[in-house]
Amino acid sequence: MKWWVAILGAAAWWLLYRSLQPIADGLAYGVLGLTRGRAAGSAVAFFVYEAPKVLMLLLVVVFGVGIVRSFFTPERTRAILAGRREAAGNVLAGLLGVVTPFCSCSAVPLFIGFVTTGVPLGVTFSFLISAPLVNEVALVLLFGLFGWKVAALYLSTGLALAIVAGWVIGRLRLERWVEGWVYGTAAGPASSAVAVAPTWSQRVRFGHEAVRDIVGRVWPYVLAGIAVGAAIHGWVPQAFLAGVMGRGAWWSVPLAVVIGIPMYSNAAGIIPIVQALLEKGAALGTVLAFMMSVIGLSLPETIILRKVLRLPLIATFVAVVGVGILIVGYVFNAVL
Repeated sequence: MKWWVAILGAAAWWLLYRSLQPIADGLAYGVLGLTRGRAAGSAVAFFVYEAPKVLMLLLVVVFGVGIVRSFFTPERTRAILAGRREAAGNVLAGLLGVVTPFCSCSAVPLFIGFVTTGVPLGVTFSFLISAPLVNEVALVLLFGLFGWKVAALYLSTGLALAIVAGWVIGRLRLERWVEGWVYGTAAGPASSAVAVAPTWSQRVRFGHEAVRDIVGRVWPYVLAGIAVGAAIHGWVPQAFLAGVMGRGAWWSVPLAVVIGIPMYSNAAGIIPIVQALLEKGAALGTVLAFMMSVIGLSLPETIILRKVLRLPLIATFVAVVGVGILIVGYVFNAVL
């Protein structure tokens, strides 16, 4: 790709992105004739604005993620973590999880590869928590919707949760609750060497393939999340939501976690709902707890992990991470 084409494309993207709000208002209140301030008008305007906004952000982020992924393959990631001591390994695993956006469907092969190449169990869990919870998609969408302070807050708390939860699980010495066949699986040598480094043209192609693959799979969840957010934005009374998810209700944080765990969504699908909840008066700590439980403790991931973990270890994982999420919710409700 020629540089001038990339520059023109970026400029066109920026101009369109900056024009989304007047376009959405014109369509909702002008073309469709809806009344500004009424439930239907607010909901439609929210959806028409947020849908292209989030999808445009997602295209850019996933393209960058595809390039980043060309540097951090599963084999290279486990090679970096192999032989690391706990504590330092938990920190490194949490940081690698941020820049290696593996989804829950990768949990089993990653777990097998890590454990069989000498990565401690607790360090493995720090990575498995961090990778879906604190990834580029979540951070860039949070930055685009709420600003850098909320994005930095989510990054720091999510990373701390992954590091501490992994360390606690490692201290409990629960290796006996890993399915026995896992340790008998050959994972291949853990080597940090890469046979042939991709060229930048190949890395750009990886970015295009990531857009086609990831955006092609998640866009229905994005639109569904925005539709739910639009309904909340338009029809849910602010006083009701503030009462249920506000700071005043001590049970709001555990309720948010209980509601979030059975849900299946990724960051791209849940963040528009988070935005609508915050605009309606929900407390930031409660909303963060809800978001973390949806992304970090999703029921599909725990079902997938059952292939390699026995129920006591899965229960411990859910309990440790769940307690950490509760602490995050209560702390931020108290201080913000």
